[in-house]
Amino acid sequence: MSLDTVVEDIREEAHARAENIRAEGETRAEEIESAAQEDAEEIVADAEADVEREIEQLREQRLSSAKLEAKQKRLEARRDVLGEVHDQVESELAALEGDAREELTRELLEAATVEFDEGDDVNVYGRSDDEALIDSILEGYDGYEYAGEYDCLGGVVVESEQSRVRVNNTFDSVLEDVWEDNLRDISNRLFEQ
Repeated sequence: MSLDTVVEDIREEAHARAENIRAEGETRAEEIESAAQEDAEEIVADAEADVEREIEQLREQRLSSAKLEAKQKRLEARRDVLGEVHDQVESELAALEGDAREELTRELLEAATVEFDEGDDVNVYGRSDDEALIDSILEGYDGYEYAGEYDCLGGVVVESEQSRVRVNNTFDSVLEDVWEDNLRDISNRLFEQ
């Protein structure tokens, strides 16, 4: 065997070995590239899922916020309507005249009298416009006298130092009691659903 043949064999062997190494390197590079591509696709999918979750969360928050705001506006509107109805009832009570006003004032005074003992000096207060009406009603009650003005829609405030009792039977107080006791029914009637 000649030296040239040995050199040629070594050269061929080195060339074959280099070709194997290059092929293995390409295979390994393809595997790394494929794994990186899979990782990248997974990262993109996870990011897209995160974005979709965030979008859904924001949508739910905004929807919830809008529903709450709408509910608050409905409640404010209802409160406004109830306030208007209350004001209208107050106006109608203040405007009562004649027999209706006298009958209500008389009934409110009579209801207050059960709180006082016979012989008590009883002071009766009422709306300044009702002084003459209250004076005429008090003519039938011994020991009762009109004692002055009370800022109210009508009715009477009755008190006695002997009994240490004060009874507020004004249209205002009766309206507030009735209003509080029946607010749910009033609201249901106004806003039937």
